[in-house]
Amino acid sequence: MKDRYPRVEIDLVHLKHNVEAVVRKCGEIGIDIAGVIKGATGLPEVAKAFDEGGAKWIASSRLEQIRDAIDAGIRKPMMLIRIPMLTEVEDMIRLCDYSLESEVEVLKAADEEAGKQGKIHNVILMADMGDLREGFWDKDEMAQAALMVERDLKNLHLAGIGTNVGCYGSILPTVGKLNELVAVAEKIEAVIGRKLEIISGGATSSLMRVWDGTMPERINMLRCGEGILLARDLPLFYNCPQPELCQDMFRLKAEVIEVKDKPSHPVGDIGFDAFGHQVQYVDRGIRRRALLGIGKVDYGDPSELLPMEEGVEILGASSDHTIVDIEDAVKDWKVGDIMTFDVNYAILVYITSSRNVSIVFK
Repeated sequence: MKDRYPRVEIDLVHLKHNVEAVVRKCGEIGIDIAGVIKGATGLPEVAKAFDEGGAKWIASSRLEQIRDAIDAGIRKPMMLIRIPMLTEVEDMIRLCDYSLESEVEVLKAADEEAGKQGKIHNVILMADMGDLREGFWDKDEMAQAALMVERDLKNLHLAGIGTNVGCYGSILPTVGKLNELVAVAEKIEAVIGRKLEIISGGATSSLMRVWDGTMPERINMLRCGEGILLARDLPLFYNCPQPELCQDMFRLKAEVIEVKDKPSHPVGDIGFDAFGHQVQYVDRGIRRRALLGIGKVDYGDPSELLPMEEGVEILGASSDHTIVDIEDAVKDWKVGDIMTFDVNYAILVYITSSRNVSIVFK
């Protein structure tokens, strides 16, 4: 199946450049980077770019991806960044050096399993600072959990604390919010009687505070994926330019399988589409359209696709087909032509995990 489409082309040289640039910029103010590989489904080649670019940890929410990175020969410390399920504690201890934690029951299970495996496992307790995903909401409870790890769980090491913002509740990593996290860390330090090694101030969105020079001094670790893999969100959504970074690491390519002039409004009684949705269509008369050999099962939401050719408009998709309007396209599209798309994070996760999309490294 040589030269098969659809496919995603990945520029590893530019990806490594982004890793180096973010590591260097953050390192200037004492921040280490956990390179989050889950956005590209943990592809070992992508993990190696994070490794070679200087990330201090390799991180993912999925143990399978961490296992693949280890099997690829990467020897950096591995970090599980989704709160572990009880059913995966054994594998987590076997594969990971660090984990993010927020449940006492899981901490006790991790301690027991680390003892069985003869290991000391590093934990970062997560504080919920308002985004309402993972983490201790009651900071007194968090302090007591920290004291329990410090005094009673001999096979765990309390490496630090962290937080997550911007992923569920859309909370911004403001200076005030990050200073709240530092205050939580100092409260825990007072309880356990020593300094924490790590205060993890969030993920890609927190890079804003690095680029604008307002990051609180004690934040010394960030967990970064999209801000390196795509480097799109901060300039696009938060007016935070990052001219040092490349934005062309991933390109999705799909083959044109049909080109015809057709009505722009379906003809007949309209019901539901293949996914059970009722769609509103606009009648623009007869238009030239192309059909692509790629569909929702490969990339998710067609409205997220970013055509790179002028005059191409996404109309919609079924499971295996994507329909695009090419009436106003500059190029005279033919069957067999290859159409190129830029991608966002949502699309990237799908296309790198679909067995129907081939992967080509450059």
